[in-house]
Amino acid sequence: MSHADPTPLTSVSSGPLRGLLRVPGDKSISHRALMLGALATGKTRIRGLLEAEDVINTARAVTALGAPASKSGDVWEVLGRGTGGLAQPKGPIDFGNSGTGTRLMMGVIAPHDISVSMVGDASLSKRPMGRVLNPLRSMGVDVDGNGDRLPLTIRGTSRLVPIAYELPVPSAQIKSAILLAGLGTAGETTVIEREATRDHTERMLRHFGASVSTVSDAGTTRITVKGGAELAGQDVTVPGDPSSAAFLIAAALIVPGSDVTIEGVLVNPTRTGLYTTLVEMGGDVTFLNPREEGGEPVADIRARFSRLKGVSVPAERAPSMIDEYPMLAVTAAFAQGPTRMDGLGELKVKESDRLAATAAGLAANGVRAEVSGDTLTVHGAGRAPGGGRVATHLDHRMAMSFLVMGLASEAPVTVDDTAMIATSFPEFRSLMAQIGARFAPVEAP
Repeated sequence: MSHADPTPLTSVSSGPLRGLLRVPGDKSISHRALMLGALATGKTRIRGLLEAEDVINTARAVTALGAPASKSGDVWEVLGRGTGGLAQPKGPIDFGNSGTGTRLMMGVIAPHDISVSMVGDASLSKRPMGRVLNPLRSMGVDVDGNGDRLPLTIRGTSRLVPIAYELPVPSAQIKSAILLAGLGTAGETTVIEREATRDHTERMLRHFGASVSTVSDAGTTRITVKGGAELAGQDVTVPGDPSSAAFLIAAALIVPGSDVTIEGVLVNPTRTGLYTTLVEMGGDVTFLNPREEGGEPVADIRARFSRLKGVSVPAERAPSMIDEYPMLAVTAAFAQGPTRMDGLGELKVKESDRLAATAAGLAANGVRAEVSGDTLTVHGAGRAPGGGRVATHLDHRMAMSFLVMGLASEAPVTVDDTAMIATSFPEFRSLMAQIGARFAPVEAP
């Protein structure tokens, strides 16, 4: 997708938001289902796959590696090649804007005797890959190219060496890449983490038949995968994405009179930090009908307009809500008192420097916020003046967060581009409109 022609959009104050709806499938689980389907033998059938650009690029990538992924009716099917069975692609593989797809695929490629050139768009090409590449290099992978940024060429090897690796920062992407590479070693590969990160890879590896153990002791968790496992194709149902649901839930909390329920949302505890925080702020957020689907916990989430108060969000919660901080920062503007968010260093290496961009977007709309080191503080006044234009820096979550702000602010809020929302949540506008949100295109100057 070209970002050459920005698509600005303005959101305006709406009446109450109401409705019962579903959000698209979880992006993290969608990526992993395609990749593990490619590494399994036989056919994997995936219901509810997120059909956003990032995930479609992963589907194209596994297809290019010899494991065709295609849609049949409302189900995606992957014809797996087995662990170690992926083939040399005919040309470079383009990951578009997807950091998750790129970093996890490095681990998928690692135990294969193939050479894969990986490219991406301008935003992805600025994002650091060294934290994933370094442990893979220690396992035997060779990397040619542009330092630790795309474009890169990964040369895997069937003689990959198992490692025990302590994560330098809490990152599910690094952990997942190492575990996926470990599937193709002759031994056990262990990742040691001091802070919990999302555990979708471990859960799905077990679902596909891998031997994975998780042992916590003395403040650390050791996740070990046994190499040489034969994975078998599976049926996977992808639950609703809690990061996508976050925009509708937050909107319901800040727009007076709102009452919104979202069905079938993933509520894995490694992903629900935002919801914990919203409840602490006084948000009327409830999990209804809790159940399990495909090894993951799922529930319906109901949110109603609430008078919110500022809170302190501890650094250790960051991994469970790292994608939701822009939305939380916007929500905090409508709370009474300061909201302090610690431990946000990871936001500086997302699609944009989300920390600086979020503070700038708030300031443009009359909300006082400051960044100090890895801490963002938003000084909530129970209201947001609005009226500003937000620079999104090609970041889909920035665009959606500030469009939500405009639904409750005193003056409309304009974001400079919405084209990239399609990378993660192409149905954002239609679902928001379904519950009563109002957006207006921006006239060309």
